[in-house]
Amino acid sequence: MVNVYLLLGSNLGNRLLYLQEAARQINEHAGQVVTQSAVYETQSWGNTTVPDYLNQVLLIQTHLLPHHLLQVLLKIELQLGRERQEKWGARTMDIDILFYDSDIIEDVDLTVPHPELHNRRFTLAPLAEIAPDFVHPVLNKTISLLKFELHDDLQVKKYIFE
Repeated sequence: MVNVYLLLGSNLGNRLLYLQEAARQINEHAGQVVTQSAVYETQSWGNTTVPDYLNQVLLIQTHLLPHHLLQVLLKIELQLGRERQEKWGARTMDIDILFYDSDIIEDVDLTVPHPELHNRRFTLAPLAEIAPDFVHPVLNKTISLLKFELHDDLQVKKYIFE
């Protein structure tokens, strides 16, 4: 089994329900959800004209190889209504592979570790909650240190359930 960190994000419809359903489907089809961060509400990154996101990081254990895992995750996104119309556009569900163990993967379809995770507060805040001592295999820094060094001033706060 391999440890994989995933970032979930939703900014359309019932965002919390989409996160919960994505986690359920991931647990059923991709790998066992071992732990999950709190849910964070985040200003949109890249395209500030779209609604705010809810984000969450999951740690799963899977036997799936990276590209097979990616295909399963893309299928879950589609089942949850994901439409790819524009870069950084609004979406019901976005699932990113942040880390696949400490593997480094660089090809046309998949780059792991996620190439922008160290620049994004909405990724590092929930990731640091559940994996503060995990070492980024390319940057050779812990998640806590990456969060401390971050220059992103995007508003990211724990989501208050209503």
